[in-house]
Amino acid sequence: MKLLNLFRRKKPEETRSFTGAGYTADVMAARASWITGQQGIAELTATVQGAVSLWEGAMALADVDGTDLLDRRSMALLGRSLALRGEFVAYITEGGLVPASDWVISTRNGEPRAYQLTLPDTGGGREVTALAGEVLHVVIGADLGQPYFGASPLRRASLTADMLAALETALTEAYDSMPLGSQIVPFPEAADTDMDALARGFRGKRGRVLLRESVAITAAGGPAPAQDWKASDVTPDMQKSMSLETLESARQSISNAYGVLPALANASTTGPMVREAQRHLAQWTLQPICALLAEEAQNKLGNPVTIDVMRPLQAFDAGGRARAAAGIIQALAMAKEAGVDPSQALALVDWDG
Repeated sequence: MKLLNLFRRKKPEETRSFTGAGYTADVMAARASWITGQQGIAELTATVQGAVSLWEGAMALADVDGTDLLDRRSMALLGRSLALRGEFVAYITEGGLVPASDWVISTRNGEPRAYQLTLPDTGGGREVTALAGEVLHVVIGADLGQPYFGASPLRRASLTADMLAALETALTEAYDSMPLGSQIVPFPEAADTDMDALARGFRGKRGRVLLRESVAITAAGGPAPAQDWKASDVTPDMQKSMSLETLESARQSISNAYGVLPALANASTTGPMVREAQRHLAQWTLQPICALLAEEAQNKLGNPVTIDVMRPLQAFDAGGRARAAAGIIQALAMAKEAGVDPSQALALVDWDG
């Protein structure tokens, strides 16, 4: 038989290539990624949620002139969506804006041409196909390769966000498992059954005193040296790991990525520093976003639209303005006493400065 096998044609081995686990698995993975966010559990930290709340509240208080579609509810949703996803998409209807939970874009020359929107409903989302003129689309942190997709501050600072999430998770597990406040003390020699009963009694009781067997025994031909019955602390020394300092640094970096000055959350901050942090957030972070939103709304609605967050947030130097006003009044009084016309004195003031 072996001789006949030499004349038989061998069948080629069958090889297959697998490109993935299947369409259903891809859809489930994409859905899970959408639910957990682009950066995983970093969005669940208090630092991120504090910055997102500032964005949401500031956008809800913004003054909108030129349209009634951008109400306070829509502006609050826009602020939260931009902070967490980097973009906001809403379907323009006669009854107002309908925010989309998911969307697919068709582009031409880098500009959106049509949208396939998923509008949320209690019975399940419904699909709507709309042209670009029927959709309000605001994007921040866009990349040159994909100018029609936005990026949140967490995605642009993914290393710091991942480090913050890892630190908070590690500290949570450490404080949940490590023996905080536990001690080990000597105990007179007793039977094994008594020691087992005592061990079971102290199990799971954090901060209590743990027991160990006495060292006053004879081994290797002689007694062990006598020791003082002083308790030994087994609480881990977290200062050597520098975890708390690293956590504070990560929090400050995330706040800075959102445009919030880290000094705002400092325990020793002062009133002027709080006002400066509010002005910095409104002027350098939120007001440019409002300008982008106003331009998008003006292009889609056809009416001039202006959005201002500086006045509602009182994000200006109120003390400086009060001092300037007091100085002007005092100068006018002195000019009147000197016989100078007050109107000519006011003309000498540089109001733009």
